[in-house]
Amino acid sequence: MKVEDSDGAGLHAIAATPLSGHEKSPPVKVEEEGRDGEVLLVPPLNFALVDYGVYRSGFPEPANFTFLQTLGLRSIVYLCPEPYPEANEKFLNANGIRLFQFGIDNCKEPFVTIPEAKIYEALKVVLDVNNRPLLIHCKRGKHRTGCLVGCLRKTYGWCLSSILDEYQSFAANKSRVSDQAFIEMFDISDFK
Repeated sequence: MKVEDSDGAGLHAIAATPLSGHEKSPPVKVEEEGRDGEVLLVPPLNFALVDYGVYRSGFPEPANFTFLQTLGLRSIVYLCPEPYPEANEKFLNANGIRLFQFGIDNCKEPFVTIPEAKIYEALKVVLDVNNRPLLIHCKRGKHRTGCLVGCLRKTYGWCLSSILDEYQSFAANKSRVSDQAFIEMFDISDFK
């Protein structure tokens, strides 16, 4: 892949092979370089591999776009209700990435329930291998993303204690009992 400096001068080559084996995305302008002119690949906040072709993170910033290109994404599952920023939409369009938005409000109140129907629909998108590789994200990659990943883990037959440990490792001291109860009670019988 060829990468242009922010002023358009000097091309640098980097080895960036998508993990999925799909066709590489077209080059994008990179504004950050490390020492010796190498391109910096910066993952989004709370980025992690969930399963083959499934990743999770916080909200991707423009500085993360070059890294995301290496994943060969087909889809993004966005769990927030706010409109997707123009820069992110341009990145998706330039790279042929489909956006699935599920507008789940941030539930900080202990008795506000997570909309089960939206998690159910988002889970159907994640389980459809035709949408992979895909990235699941919300603002910080903790609560909404953690709930969806926790429900995904249930479909894989993970034990509840392992699912909740993973949720807590991303949510840290902001772990929510209501999120954990939601994951525990989520009915996966339609996914078997």
